[in-house]
Amino acid sequence: MRTQHRVWCSVLLVVYAFTTTTASPLRKGNTERIKTLCGKEITAAATDEFLRAEMDSLNVKGISIAIINDAKVVYHRAFGVAGITDSCSLQMIDDQTLFQAASLSKPVFAYFVMRLAEKGVLALDTPLCKYLTYSEIDDDPRCQTITARMVLSHTTGFPNWRPKYNGKLKLEFTPGARFLYSGEGYMYLAKVIAYLTHTTLSNLDSVFQQEVCRPLNLKHAYFGMNGYVAKHLARGYDGDTIHEDIDFIRSFNSAGGLCTEARSYANFLIAIMKGRGLRKNSMDEMLKAQVQLPDDDNQRKYSGATEWSLGFARIPSRYGTNLAHGGNNWGFSSSFLMNKEKKFGYVFLTNSNSCHSPGCLELWRRLELFLIDHAR
Repeated sequence: MRTQHRVWCSVLLVVYAFTTTTASPLRKGNTERIKTLCGKEITAAATDEFLRAEMDSLNVKGISIAIINDAKVVYHRAFGVAGITDSCSLQMIDDQTLFQAASLSKPVFAYFVMRLAEKGVLALDTPLCKYLTYSEIDDDPRCQTITARMVLSHTTGFPNWRPKYNGKLKLEFTPGARFLYSGEGYMYLAKVIAYLTHTTLSNLDSVFQQEVCRPLNLKHAYFGMNGYVAKHLARGYDGDTIHEDIDFIRSFNSAGGLCTEARSYANFLIAIMKGRGLRKNSMDEMLKAQVQLPDDDNQRKYSGATEWSLGFARIPSRYGTNLAHGGNNWGFSSSFLMNKEKKFGYVFLTNSNSCHSPGCLELWRRLELFLIDHAR
């Protein structure tokens, strides 16, 4: 019976996907016009149609997306399937639906660190071991040189995650020597921040809300599980299979634990564009290049990034430097791109793993073509 139930639920999803691709425009009177980065204009209706077609093509269940022109949100949509109940009825995505932002957590956390650095809570170039001894690091004296700057620019020498080292963190190279993307480094820094702010990872979100969310009007952005997240979080999908994995969001996971929606995340990007919340020298320090990416690095291969700042990938283009980041937790995919000088950007979050299946970053690629060069 349970197998038959799952089959019927899968059929319901397929029927929904077919009917929504031929649906009428998402919002009445959607005559808004969106300016692409190349300067061409497209209508909201054309963007709706594009999203429907690409979601159908890539089997994306639901999306929250915002597009920014002149440092203002000019297009915002949230639609699709958030999940299926035990009685096999569809739960639809709306403006309150949250998504696991995955590694889009990292730029927001970097901003959080810069806020605390301005207040003297920590210094970017002071070894983290002077603040907190980290017992999970292997006994390697080189670890004593790791700083917040190295963490945020992915130059600690730590691997992304540690399983191949049987639970102990070991260095791949001397800290500061080169780039290697690492979630482990971000987790280490979060533990230091929790210690310095006299709290724990379970409660650090309260400091984050005070320092980042309230000043920047991030209405719904949370590190860790709470009542609102539990009520509004979409369920993740791998193809047509629901994938339940909340390990990343049980407490403050700076590497991939942010839960949010596109409007709130767009407000973060707008704050970066406008230089809000940080002194100019701090903002400049956060966004400038800190390290060059190796020619064979996957981040360079997939996104075109050639440099990394404190929290952001830097991608050269004919329109200047774009700042970007992508994210993938199992069952969730997300990405943003922004151009600070032109006050342009977009962010999308989905509850489908398919965006990062073999064919990797495909929705990001197609959306980039549509919104930057307006190619279809």
